[in-house]
Amino acid sequence: MKYNIRARLTLQFTYIVTIILILFSFIIYYFSADYREYEFYSRLKQKAINTAKLLIEVKEVDYNLMKIIDKNTINAINNEKVLIYNYKNLLIYNSSDNDLIATSKALLEKIRLLKDVRYHEGGKEVIGLLYMDKSDQYVVISSALDSYGIKKLNNLKWIIFIGFFISIGLTVYTGRIYANRALKPMSDVVKQVDKITISNLDMRVNEGNGTDEIAQLALTFNKMLERLESAFEMQRSFVSNASHELRTPLTSITGQIEVSLMKARTQEEYEKILESVLEDIKNLNALSNGLLDLAKASSDISAIALHPLRIDEILWKARDELIEEKKNYNISIKFSEPIEDEKELTVLGNDHLLKTAVINLMDNACKFSSDKSVEVELSIEGKFIVAAFADRGIGIDEEDMENIFHPFFRANNAKNIFGNGLGLSLTDKIIKLHQGTIKIESQLEQGTRVTVMIPCLS
Repeated sequence: MKYNIRARLTLQFTYIVTIILILFSFIIYYFSADYREYEFYSRLKQKAINTAKLLIEVKEVDYNLMKIIDKNTINAINNEKVLIYNYKNLLIYNSSDNDLIATSKALLEKIRLLKDVRYHEGGKEVIGLLYMDKSDQYVVISSALDSYGIKKLNNLKWIIFIGFFISIGLTVYTGRIYANRALKPMSDVVKQVDKITISNLDMRVNEGNGTDEIAQLALTFNKMLERLESAFEMQRSFVSNASHELRTPLTSITGQIEVSLMKARTQEEYEKILESVLEDIKNLNALSNGLLDLAKASSDISAIALHPLRIDEILWKARDELIEEKKNYNISIKFSEPIEDEKELTVLGNDHLLKTAVINLMDNACKFSSDKSVEVELSIEGKFIVAAFADRGIGIDEEDMENIFHPFFRANNAKNIFGNGLGLSLTDKIIKLHQGTIKIESQLEQGTRVTVMIPCLS
């Protein structure tokens, strides 16, 4: 049978309390019974010693007088009896003529040997003692039925028994209340989460006191909701912008082809149309590659192959590829100070993604600079490799800085320069994927400095 958490908590709470009550009841009963027996044997021992003293040591007390004393002092309800044997194992005194305590020569010898023997006989406690005076040794045997003590013990047993079941009932009742109260914050979290749909992802779960386990659960839900909201927002923005950006070159290509087919044209006109179409196709291809790289950079790090890489080698490869494609670019790479240990330049990363990020930063710096140049400075700061990309270009307006990493976003002063707005967004994701940070400092018409920090492998 399957139980919900509330029922399981109640049952577990009841099981624990039941075990504790059983152990506690057993301990109480055991020590109560042990104390009753100890106390009763102490009384029997004292009775046996007193009887022996009076009969043996007090000359004025003889057998008949002792019988009279016992008749007036012995508790008949407890059926008390006292026997005294001399060294010849002859019975010299019996407090009750009608009923004898079962004895044997072996028992008498055992009492002489051990000096104190205790046992039960027919529900009665019996104690045998060795009593010594100046001239002889006597065995004194005393027995009685502890009616009063047994009644108290039975009464205690019923009290424990009834109290146990009452306690179990109260435990079940209070356990349900406890489980309900303990799980109420979780139920509230579930109800709040259940109300959140794709249309209201901005809602958040109440985090309570912010310190207990339920608050941590709510905090985890809220972080997950933030990621979901960000992912959905990015998806909406991505689909909207991507469809618009893809539509523009496709519309241009379609229009140029349709115009070229409207009438016969010269070879020179066809060449111009094909060159224009080729340019649009290149733009479309660059946009498609950028979208694919952005999707890859947005994936889980565990799905991407990472290897030890030299960051300076990545910079030089990126420089060579970019200059080969755009001959007018001027890219200089320098070290802020000599680096002797090559391990300090090694990072754990993906070659293609890191090179793509570096190419984007170099290309942006050159593209938005009138002199088409960028200075790259490499340094080591603690456990991080720092690469700074500085240009003297058009800069970025302070109002545009907060949106600079959004896909397809383009600053107002950059809209006349070719681009698709994916470069910085892609670079940001790649750097974060490698546990690094990216920082941009810029002033209009003075230039921009982009600083990238990636943890080194050593």
